[in-house]
Amino acid sequence: MGLFGLFGKKDKRQENQESSRARGMDEYEMYSGMRVEVTTFAEDRLLFVAKLMGLQRDTAKLYQYSELITSHITEPEAESIHVKIRGYSDHQRKAVHMEGFILPQDNHIWQVEALSIKKVNNDRAFFRLDTDIEASINTFGGLGAGEKVCRLLNISVGGACIRTEDEYHEGDKFLLKVKLLEDRPPSVMYCQVLRIIKKDGDAYEYGCQFLEVTEEDQEKIIQNIFEAQRIMRAAQ
Repeated sequence: MGLFGLFGKKDKRQENQESSRARGMDEYEMYSGMRVEVTTFAEDRLLFVAKLMGLQRDTAKLYQYSELITSHITEPEAESIHVKIRGYSDHQRKAVHMEGFILPQDNHIWQVEALSIKKVNNDRAFFRLDTDIEASINTFGGLGAGEKVCRLLNISVGGACIRTEDEYHEGDKFLLKVKLLEDRPPSVMYCQVLRIIKKDGDAYEYGCQFLEVTEEDQEKIIQNIFEAQRIMRAAQ
């Protein structure tokens, strides 16, 4: 389904507006300045990363940080696009899930209309790219120290999910090394295990959080995710 098959109808806009009026102004203002990811509503496909500004009940502006994954939506005849907007509130220490309709303006700014907050909870706030590629884990100290092979199942700017037959515990830390793109150097992230899922046989899946990630590191991860997503879509 193309982007222009994802536009919301008038009744959906009205639902969002009514939902936003039911919430106080202060709840919206606390999210101003939040870094967010913008994805298509139906397909949950990453479009760009932005700073959410100027929230006024059901309107706001998005100041685009990253490259736009689909350039034709900024053409003059482009219509509004129904999107999901996800970020992380440092104030509440929770993920914030919104939806609305966006229209391109000048200088990489987007107008958001019919904005509504759908939920605020402990879910992961960031877009995840499914991968299933080879990676490696490097641990320090103990009998299991050294580099071991694993599979990277998905990655976001905030963390990753890996599969391996090696057993780790919640809170364990290690370096995750992976080459998302053949023509770029490997990425190395310092990780901590947050969740453990025992799979059939001897395999484990670990949900990991990235630690000590700088703004520069985040930008590199975002750009690699964007490019990897573009290549995967082109191959389909």
